[in-house]
Amino acid sequence: MAPYQFIDRPSPFTTRAGKTLPIFAITPAHIETGTIDPVALDWARKAGFKAEAGALLLIPTADGHLGGALFGLGKSPSEAPFLTGKLARALPAGQWHIETAPLTANRLSLGYGMGSYRFDRYRAATNDAPTLLIPTDADAADVKRQLAGVFLVRDLINTPTNDMGPQALEEAFRALGEHYKAKVSVIQGDDLLKENFPLIHTVGRAAAEAPRLLEMRWGKKGHRKVTLVGKGVCFDTGGLDIKPSASMLLMKKDMGGAANVMGLALMIMDAKLKVDLRVLVPAVENSISSNAFRPGDIYRSRKGLTVQIDNTDAEGRLILADALAYADEEDCDLLVDMATLTGAARVALGPDLPPFFTDDEDLAHDLVDASLSVDDPIWRMPLYMGYDKDVSARIADLTNAPAGGMAGSITAALFLKRFVTRTKSWVHFDIYGWTPAERPHAPIGGEAQAIRALYHSLKSTAG
Repeated sequence: MAPYQFIDRPSPFTTRAGKTLPIFAITPAHIETGTIDPVALDWARKAGFKAEAGALLLIPTADGHLGGALFGLGKSPSEAPFLTGKLARALPAGQWHIETAPLTANRLSLGYGMGSYRFDRYRAATNDAPTLLIPTDADAADVKRQLAGVFLVRDLINTPTNDMGPQALEEAFRALGEHYKAKVSVIQGDDLLKENFPLIHTVGRAAAEAPRLLEMRWGKKGHRKVTLVGKGVCFDTGGLDIKPSASMLLMKKDMGGAANVMGLALMIMDAKLKVDLRVLVPAVENSISSNAFRPGDIYRSRKGLTVQIDNTDAEGRLILADALAYADEEDCDLLVDMATLTGAARVALGPDLPPFFTDDEDLAHDLVDASLSVDDPIWRMPLYMGYDKDVSARIADLTNAPAGGMAGSITAALFLKRFVTRTKSWVHFDIYGWTPAERPHAPIGGEAQAIRALYHSLKSTAG
């Protein structure tokens, strides 16, 4: 399904119905009331199995062979909709099916699929993973499509910068476009200056690999015009305002916005949604060299606004500014940008709950509804214009790093807002793009955030 994979990943699913072992996914109430298979119930009671969330108990046959498994959902299965992801890592090798479960078929399958993810590019792959029979009432094609998008995001973010710099990100971008017969174009190096993308060039010019703007177009004219913009900082040293070494450890993920819009684009194109799709990724590395941009420098953006550099570590909003201004030059029904932009967003909402910013009330409500429908959490934050004055600079139009350190995710969003003046429906996502602690459906590492909600929203209006 996935058009660009760094590793050969076997499918987490089987289609061989009738040759699979049963999994009884149950709550404590099932054991208390005795409403499961009698043999499984007897074994559970003898083993003291309480059906706590994520607990697994293998069931033997009368002759001592493996006969199935009991899987605990806890007292409130709805609080962990993707708990079945644990099965993908806990079950022994073999082919399995869910016999009973108070979960929807799509959630059950998607949870298992997301939990099956492995990133084995740099170590020996394990090929003895279990496989699950997708329930007949699940939308198997859509489950696999969403998994392909999520896995692409995770692969791109997990790959270290020595193998995922601007050039490699371009190759992945081109491969995605080629697979879905999209048109891809690239503006690279000093051509960025000729084509009036000065801020993208400024941020990336000190790196060994040239900065570039990646563009993809797919779909038919006349359909709803959707433009996706993703921050593609393949590594961020902080520039001359260098980060502490501990803060650089995860900076391979600073292209998480680019990875997520690529994963979302995969879902849109694979589902053949009736949209006129455009994807923009400014791909750079924020490095340190003799020609690196400096604190105090002032540069003119594509839009004509001048930006004073008060911190070279606030580089993501600079490359997004040029890309958003470029996107805004065309009529567009929906403009989405995604970026691993501010630590302030993490302080406010933590790593698992990405904030989004928009002035479009209908869009905001639609996104929240979609988020709840597919269990892809997001949270709306305000574009509070009372802080807009903080984005202004004394001798330039804007500063890239307002003083004071307060409301950092809001002022970053307000900075970006200055570059979107024509498009009425714009939304900015400040994502983390990383799972810092293992969850049932997600190992530690790169993560897709908000794109399943966005896909669901788009599918409901442009299916």
